[in-house]
Amino acid sequence: MRRVRPRAGFRGLGALALCALAGCASAAVPSIEYEILGTFPHDPAAYTQGLLFHDGALLESTGRYGESSVRRVDVPTGEVLASVAVDSALFGEGLARVDSELVQLTWKSGRAFVYDLESLDVLREFAYEGEGWGLCYDGESLWMSDGSSALERRNPQDFTVLATVEVTRAGSRQGRLNELECVDDWIYANVYQTDVIVRIDKATGEVLGEIDLSSVPLSARKPGDPEAVLNGIAYVPETGVFLVTGKLWPNLLALRLDD
Repeated sequence: MRRVRPRAGFRGLGALALCALAGCASAAVPSIEYEILGTFPHDPAAYTQGLLFHDGALLESTGRYGESSVRRVDVPTGEVLASVAVDSALFGEGLARVDSELVQLTWKSGRAFVYDLESLDVLREFAYEGEGWGLCYDGESLWMSDGSSALERRNPQDFTVLATVEVTRAGSRQGRLNELECVDDWIYANVYQTDVIVRIDKATGEVLGEIDLSSVPLSARKPGDPEAVLNGIAYVPETGVFLVTGKLWPNLLALRLDD
């Protein structure tokens, strides 16, 4: 078991530039410490866009034109147990489970696909405006990100927008919100092109804490590739463990938050 404490203090001009890109505020939010409980293999060719855990397996959405898919993955081995390809003209994005179905976003095409959870057959699709990035389900509503500081709460039956919540960090907008995971009263979100996951109060949109994964060992990443960024959060409710990975990462990490 390896305990990692996020680095404190000044992290250099590069980190500040990324923070500015992501719309971070200058004021700090509480840092959430964590333990790395272990690592598991992850397909290094998977451009991870959506991640969730259900019934002992990972469900994953991958992106890129001509490479997008929805797949079921065995956690201990990283083996892809089942996979269905997305039309090569579409770019897969966020993924959420709604009861016995999966909903997958696409990036710029304004189409969301609904799959049967077991067979991965496409059942129907929804239309929406704007870009699709991250998606999660809180048991009542779907929550969707589009790369901005806004989260849309959507009806899982017809995908209509029920409300829009502006996400703020110490009073300033928190942009570049990407992959999402709904856990209790919070939404956890990857901040695109950073090593940060933010914890958001879904009622107010306020960022209540951040998980800094910049200390994750290089062996778990794909160093040197600017596209191989942290992206993918899955929560295991039976154990309280988070499973996280990145685009093109060779490993999946199991984390326990210290708070």
